[in-house]
Amino acid sequence: MLEIVQIPVLNDNYVYLIHEPKSGDTAVVDPAVEDEVVTELEKRGWTLTHILNTHHHWDHTGANLALKERYYGLKIIGPAAERERIPGLDVAVAEGDEAHLGDVAADVYDVPGHTSGHIAYHFKDDDALFCGDTLFAMGCGRLFEGTPDQMWQSLSKFLKLPDDTRVYCAHEYTMANGKFALTVEPENTDLKARMAEVEKLRAAGTPTIPTTIGLEKATNPFLRPMSENIQETVDMIGAPLPKVFAEVRARKDNF
Repeated sequence: MLEIVQIPVLNDNYVYLIHEPKSGDTAVVDPAVEDEVVTELEKRGWTLTHILNTHHHWDHTGANLALKERYYGLKIIGPAAERERIPGLDVAVAEGDEAHLGDVAADVYDVPGHTSGHIAYHFKDDDALFCGDTLFAMGCGRLFEGTPDQMWQSLSKFLKLPDDTRVYCAHEYTMANGKFALTVEPENTDLKARMAEVEKLRAAGTPTIPTTIGLEKATNPFLRPMSENIQETVDMIGAPLPKVFAEVRARKDNF
């Protein structure tokens, strides 16, 4: 089993350490900053061997070069479609490739939308998905470089994963996302119950991440354009799912 450590950094980012105990290999996912990562590594006696980048934004790659200089032999793995924009990239990967950590492999998914070359890493044997800024708890990433159709196709790939897959996204946006979700699907009892739990967690200063695919399928409006309640709210009953998704995304942008 992989050991996964969640590190809160900046205002609302999460960076993750992934340790494969048999080999001793340790990866960091989307290192925004150096100091907090090094502190957690030293606390556990781990040596960083890999960086896994999901996309090029600075708050996901900001410590790439500093960590590469600090840890000899470290390999930076990132999206082939953004190879020129990932600092220090060593290994470019795309859908169909695997990212290896010791004897454990993650399937790579192309999930454009937030950026044009965004990828995700799925450690299927450990039921763990590292999805960067594509999927959030009750939300999804803004479409800075992609289209609604692209993002819906990307999110649809996650819908096919097992419900118990743990989702390690890169930001603590859950409270704001949930408040919006209630405006487009006010009759969703699962959503109401989840928001009550989220309010308790945040009041206690507890992260709401990781979530699970099953929980997102039940409460995330961006995975639920097929919901009759959502379609009624946005006045698009029977419309194609990508069109419903696009309308929900547009409403979130202006929320």
